[in-house]
Amino acid sequence: MEEINIGAKVQEYRQMRQYSLRELAARAQMTPSMLSQIENNGTNPSINTLKNLAAALEVPMFKFFQTDQIGESLIVRKGNYMQLGSAKDGVIYELLTPDLSGSIEFCRMEIPPESVTAAAKKAHTGEEVAYVVSGSVLIHMNEDTFTLDEGDSVRIPAGTNHLWENREQTSAQVIFAITPPSF
Repeated sequence: MEEINIGAKVQEYRQMRQYSLRELAARAQMTPSMLSQIENNGTNPSINTLKNLAAALEVPMFKFFQTDQIGESLIVRKGNYMQLGSAKDGVIYELLTPDLSGSIEFCRMEIPPESVTAAAKKAHTGEEVAYVVSGSVLIHMNEDTFTLDEGDSVRIPAGTNHLWENREQTSAQVIFAITPPSF
């Protein structure tokens, strides 16, 4: 699978907007040093950092993951998933599709014991469907909370504020699809 240079994509969009390094860093609520490290591939940005950069640059986050090659493989082999986030950030996302250039995003999410996916509920512009592969999780949707166990699935309508919570002592794994891609 082709390596995606997220730092170069961030820099490309920054230059298209004609923002200085300091200006984009301020808009994305980070230090210029951190932004420089991201652009030079000195650090792997967290999902929240990428969301802040996407918002500051006014581009969908999936644009950072798009490749320009025509004819790239449509297959992702076991173990070659693009990891979004890291263990130190808590929740780990693995992209199960080759990239985010299609009309659907397919991911695996691992939620560590006793953790949540975000500090506050968030909504997507598109619809999401999720399947619990292992463990037991709570899904908080708008004002409701539902328990989902292994083998359960849920459809999350577009615009529904939601977050996932794992109150158990073991990790939970959830596979989900979102259309259109929103990472």
